Amino acid sequence: MQSKFQHIRKNYGRYSLDRDHLHPLPMKQLMKWMNEAVESEQTEPTAMSLASVDASGQPSQRIVLMKGITERGISFYTNYHSRKGNHFQHHPKASVLFFWPLMERQVRMEGIVEKLPATRSDEYFSTRPRESQIGAWASPQSEMVSNRKVLEEQFNELETRFQGQPVPRPPHWGGYLFTPHRIEFWQGGANRMHDRFEYSLTQDGWIVRRLAP
Repeated sequence: MQSKFQHIRKNYGRYSLDRDHLHPLPMKQLMKWMNEAVESEQTEPTAMSLASVDASGQPSQRIVLMKGITERGISFYTNYHSRKGNHFQHHPKASVLFFWPLMERQVRMEGIVEKLPATRSDEYFSTRPRESQIGAWASPQSEMVSNRKVLEEQFNELETRFQGQPVPRPPHWGGYLFTPHRIEFWQGGANRMHDRFEYSLTQDGWIVRRLAP
């Protein structure tokens, strides 16, 4: 049976990317593209695909939301007992992918992951909607549950427990900092002649090279 998907094509070429367009520091360049993605009203501009590796070397991916950019890297938050949290305990290496289809852009990153200080996690947790705070307590993320009713009952029980008081951050929930050593900026081009630039971290700092599409 022949698949109809092979005929789906889109030709890119809305923008181009030259070496002179790039900031010497990749995180500054990422911030620039992220701001442009937000301004373009992209759906979930901070969404990123995060890949981790288990003890056997099997990669696993999921979409998470980026919550901060610094010169060191990007931050995100999750349950430390989740599948990815368990992966990071044994293999702190990870890769990240941002894709902004309206701008025909993607950013690929490779690096390492470490937990953020508890104070940073506390600070961010306090800004979350109350229902999301309770949800962080109620969900045994990545574990098997018999049905949705179990989760809803757990949520309702915790909602009653914390009624009339601030919801503290669960000890099993917090932030990570992803620090890249390789970053690639990809701009879609006409006739599949895309523009690709790779930042690689060396002892002397970041070097930038153009890659063939």
